[in-house]
Amino acid sequence: MDNIKLQDIVKAIGGKLLVEGKQRDFSRVVIDSRKVNKGDIFFAIKGENFDAHKFVDNVLENGAGLVIVHKEEEYKSFSEDSSIVLVEDTKKALLDLASFYIDTLDIKVVGITGSTGKTSTKDLIAAALSEKYKVFKTKGNFNNDIGMPLMILELNKDYEVAILEMGMSNLGEIETLARVAKPDIAVITNIGTSHMENLKTRDNILKAKLEITTLFNENNVLIVNGENDKLHDLESNNYKIVKIGTESDYNFKGCRIIINKDNIEFSVKENGRAIDQTIFVPVPGKHNVLNSLLAVAVARHLGVSYEEIAEGIKNLEATSMRLDVIKHEGYTIINDAYNASPDSMIAALEVLKTYEGRKIAVLGTMKELGEESPKAHEEVAKYAKDSKVDMLITLGEFNSDFEAGFGSENFKAFDSIEDIVHYLKQNLKDGDVLLVKASRSMKFENIINELQKKSI
Repeated sequence: MDNIKLQDIVKAIGGKLLVEGKQRDFSRVVIDSRKVNKGDIFFAIKGENFDAHKFVDNVLENGAGLVIVHKEEEYKSFSEDSSIVLVEDTKKALLDLASFYIDTLDIKVVGITGSTGKTSTKDLIAAALSEKYKVFKTKGNFNNDIGMPLMILELNKDYEVAILEMGMSNLGEIETLARVAKPDIAVITNIGTSHMENLKTRDNILKAKLEITTLFNENNVLIVNGENDKLHDLESNNYKIVKIGTESDYNFKGCRIIINKDNIEFSVKENGRAIDQTIFVPVPGKHNVLNSLLAVAVARHLGVSYEEIAEGIKNLEATSMRLDVIKHEGYTIINDAYNASPDSMIAALEVLKTYEGRKIAVLGTMKELGEESPKAHEEVAKYAKDSKVDMLITLGEFNSDFEAGFGSENFKAFDSIEDIVHYLKQNLKDGDVLLVKASRSMKFENIINELQKKSI
């Protein structure tokens, strides 16, 4: 973060100075009291399970230059440099500061949302732009009302493009993020069934995702996956819509597609004009053709040549635990343990299908599907069976639904990660290919970590 002056911070967040210290400029924001360095801004956030206000004295003692609180108490003063500012709500104040700060930067903002593929698409867009621009992208999944403003506050004037991921679990949440980030370009990867628990219908999910265009006008562009049934016929009189896909003549159509075991290749027709440039993408999966086309569309809108796009994507830096292929002890692990939804499960099973050898899928619970959960788990298991998965191993509350879809033959359900690891260590053979996937809270990366510790 470039320096922000104390008076600008107080004004931006609508705060009241309780204690005014001598430090006038600030360049780093922290919400974890354990990571506070001398001179930092600390926001005392109150969450569901913790309240950082109880650590205010600690961070002041450790040299915090500015502490933002929403509880007016007697705080100890450890340094004449430190200031304390009172606001109504520290979470809102964090958003307000990020909104103020991004307006001080001369930067193009690309906002990304969608039911699945947000992070993969973010990585691909960053790669596609990297030959022409200095690009910042959201780290990990810092995509909510705390994570996204923290990402904005890591920007500085050196960056030319910021790619910000926007997640949600209910209506109104992406609108809040869009009003802060004010994206110039928005991307919607797809509309699936994630968050059905809260939103009940896919039409409501579409409505929630479209909040990313809250501030859009004729100068803005929304780029969508036209292959998705909810996005295929999307229209707007308020802003430009660009569609990508492989089946119809979209604005950007993928053609001459080659799906290899570890990578994909394709070329593009842009508004009907064939482009003589093959784009090589060093990640597997047919779904990544669509994700890559979204990246191509963003890059072209920002004036990047196809040669630059191809060179950038060739050097893709992908977020870990998303279709990482690991060779270990004679067998192959496809690590896709970061998150899971019906669409991403099917995409991962499509990748598994491209491998030779005994195919084993280790699948766990897909969260936030509400009443659709039993049916969704059964359908994923049926897809695994139809995809010639040789063995399905499952863990979680929907084991019986997985079994209903796959059948009892070559199906094993377990009650713990430890039991799965023990079974795999006893039964994996040379040449096996193991897909590991579940929602993040299942912590399936622990299966992979344990398998890699020592020989089976």
